Amino acid sequence: MVYTITLNPALDYVMRVGRLRYDDINRSQSETIYYGGKGINVSVILKRLDLPSRALGFTAGFTGAELKRLLEADGIDCDFTDVARGATRINVKIKADTELDVNANGPEVSADEVEGLMSKLDEIKEGDYLVLAGSIPKNVPSDIYERILERIDGRGINIVVDATGELLLRVLKYRPFLIKPNHHELGDLFGVKTETEEQIGIYARKLREIGARNVLVSRSKDGAILYDENGGVHYIGTVPGQVVNSVGSGDSMVAGFIAGYIQSGSYASALRLGAACGNATAFSEGLADAGLIREMYNKLK
Repeated sequence: MVYTITLNPALDYVMRVGRLRYDDINRSQSETIYYGGKGINVSVILKRLDLPSRALGFTAGFTGAELKRLLEADGIDCDFTDVARGATRINVKIKADTELDVNANGPEVSADEVEGLMSKLDEIKEGDYLVLAGSIPKNVPSDIYERILERIDGRGINIVVDATGELLLRVLKYRPFLIKPNHHELGDLFGVKTETEEQIGIYARKLREIGARNVLVSRSKDGAILYDENGGVHYIGTVPGQVVNSVGSGDSMVAGFIAGYIQSGSYASALRLGAACGNATAFSEGLADAGLIREMYNKLK
């Protein structure tokens, strides 16, 4: 089983406007509501790959109830911890001649509610996967990732962390199965530029020395490179085409990698399916469907 944790999920309210005006009322041409959050995105792609997962995290208020309703309608197994104060955030995305994003803060999470989430970790078994993805809400303890990993340490659980900066560096001591920085984030971790394959290799291997078992570095249109725990290096390109949406591509890659590895036990196969999922989402309005993922998988080199 794969478990995903999204500490600050959202409803993304996307409004399409012909031209954004500041001197008069703007009227939307269409509106769409999507569920959002990095861990949730991983669960959705896993579902489309026919791999079961369970989405954990915090939800609150009427927006939290709607988030769960939408996920369950799409067949996503949810076990969120309910928060008493505030509401699951709504992020407003205005798409016009320019794009404007306004992200809300989210609910206020108490210490007891944090412990409620932590108690759900006790059901995770040896050999399962736990995905920690995204930032930490401002009113949740900044060390919650470390507290989560300390709670499950030594139980043979495969940890996947998709985070940046100090948040990522502080959990490497728990030897995560997979981390996935992009090449800019990789450089930022060490205060350097990582543009070439040689530079990427130097610092990806440093992350492995610190504790990560497998380091997957995404490079946008240049594909991705995997530095695996056995010392192997695997390269994958991208399928050329018109990028429609970059949101969720990295999460899709993480989901595809996990599914590919569970299904094959091969890092090369896992990388290819991960790249196919990321590519497919980039060519989709929302998260990719199974048909487009298969098409991308067959086209990848």
